[in-house]
Amino acid sequence: MVEMETDRLYLREFKEDDWGAVHKYASLEQVSRNQPWGPNTIEETKAFVKEALADSKKTPRTRYIFAIVLKVHEELIGAVEINVRSAANRSGEIGYIVNPDHWGRGVATEAASLMIGFGFDGLQLHRIYATCAPGNEGSKKVLEKLGMHFEGRMRDHILLKDGWRDSNLFSVLAGETV
Repeated sequence: MVEMETDRLYLREFKEDDWGAVHKYASLEQVSRNQPWGPNTIEETKAFVKEALADSKKTPRTRYIFAIVLKVHEELIGAVEINVRSAANRSGEIGYIVNPDHWGRGVATEAASLMIGFGFDGLQLHRIYATCAPGNEGSKKVLEKLGMHFEGRMRDHILLKDGWRDSNLFSVLAGETV
């Protein structure tokens, strides 16, 4: 079992009974506005947790998704993941989602930094990338704090509920981390 931690938080595999904590944020419009999913119903949130559990048992494993837990109250407040997109090219993609009660406190940066370290050291990746909505200044700041470089805008990259959306692409290479 993979676990990572900082002084303030730790990342762990999901458990089936985590769905309630996940639903607290996954059911909110403001959390899912830049995502192709949500706001989630209870059934959708339970399905997400089951999918995370199933992904953790796959061999070879290509998706590593972890719960973000604040140590002080043992409170699950989000999720962070890395997906191996090409084993041959040693590239992966990170993503994160945090309960808005904890936005602006560095939680996403801290959790994503752990995932980048895991991607380079644990998975031996060479390139890790992430995307964000062009207007999502909070996520853009997280990616910049992680030492990721802006590569450009991908047009009509993702289909959302209200149509196609562009995505800004950021990346970091092994050896470039701050």
